[in-house]
Amino acid sequence: MHQELFDQLCFYTMNLSDPRFIHQHAVDAYAVQEADENTKPIAVVFGLAGLYLYLEKGFTGRQVQRAHMQMTKQRRTWPRLALPVERGTITIVDVVQAEPGEALDRAIHEWCISVWGAYHASQGEIAALLKSLLDID
Repeated sequence: MHQELFDQLCFYTMNLSDPRFIHQHAVDAYAVQEADENTKPIAVVFGLAGLYLYLEKGFTGRQVQRAHMQMTKQRRTWPRLALPVERGTITIVDVVQAEPGEALDRAIHEWCISVWGAYHASQGEIAALLKSLLDID
């Protein structure tokens, strides 16, 4: 839906020499905000797991990537989570309007908060899943 805007954002985030690797957070927020009934369950679960690890546990994007790799080793069927009608008040359209640099980095963070909050009904399930898979409290 907003693929061109997301591609522009990816160009920015992939070219940062930032050890936090905020690109991963943008990928996770976009994946779950744009998900629909045709989206594979793994995409929604991994996106929400990434947002949980980032926002609730303070993981960097690199740490989230490593967690995703550990999760794939589990080779399991991923739950189909309910997609809320409202997926957050901040969208990719809002994010790309920010000036590159600190303002855009902050916009990505706020976007993640907005999307994660919209999935409040799935937050407990994601936390429990990560506890069982990765032993993360």
